[in-house]
Amino acid sequence: MNWLKAFVTSSVGRKYLMAATGLFLCLFLVIHLAGNMLLYVGDEAYNDYAHKLHDNPEFLILAEVLLYAAFIVHIVVAIGLQVWNRSGRDRRYAYVQSKREDRVLQGSLPTPDRTMFLTGFIGLMFIIVHVSDFKFEFRWETIAELDPYEKARLIVADFGRGLIYLVGSLVLAIHVTHGLQSSLQSLGWNHPKYMPTIRKISWIFGLVVAVGFGSFPVMAWLQGWGG
Repeated sequence: MNWLKAFVTSSVGRKYLMAATGLFLCLFLVIHLAGNMLLYVGDEAYNDYAHKLHDNPEFLILAEVLLYAAFIVHIVVAIGLQVWNRSGRDRRYAYVQSKREDRVLQGSLPTPDRTMFLTGFIGLMFIIVHVSDFKFEFRWETIAELDPYEKARLIVADFGRGLIYLVGSLVLAIHVTHGLQSSLQSLGWNHPKYMPTIRKISWIFGLVVAVGFGSFPVMAWLQGWGG
């Protein structure tokens, strides 16, 4: 097991873990969005989908364990990489801009790592709110009496919650756009032949996440779902 420990604690191993868990979470987003889109189909389709999930407790528990494990590993490794990157950047250096003697501290500039860490943190807060609403039903007094369809419509129609969901969807989209591209690069797809296509796929995926999840509160407000 020493080889496994050495791999996981190495910079290459941690990047592979980040990539693998990131791709798994992107796959979950696709499945989750596909299920939620049934809100636009109608109450029968959405309720049937929700009931089928809860009618298979063994599958649901396994899926939740895998999902939470992926989240934990992704977050722990991200924090570790952030700490490692920051410690490496403490020895800040300057560079010369084109045809100018101006020196700029590179450590003071925003970097993809910092942006990913910030959007990841905001996305995590959004996910915590989402889980607390739909799984644990915090803050909602009579929501347990409603069927899944009405419960979902009521939550996203709430202005405060809807605003959180809208902003959270946009931030999450930014995170997965860069994250999908970075994950594929870490797994060896960093080649001039593939990168233009990977970038396009990443942007399309981010747009689908933003429009898909962000559409629910917007539609709720326009059509008065909570009324």
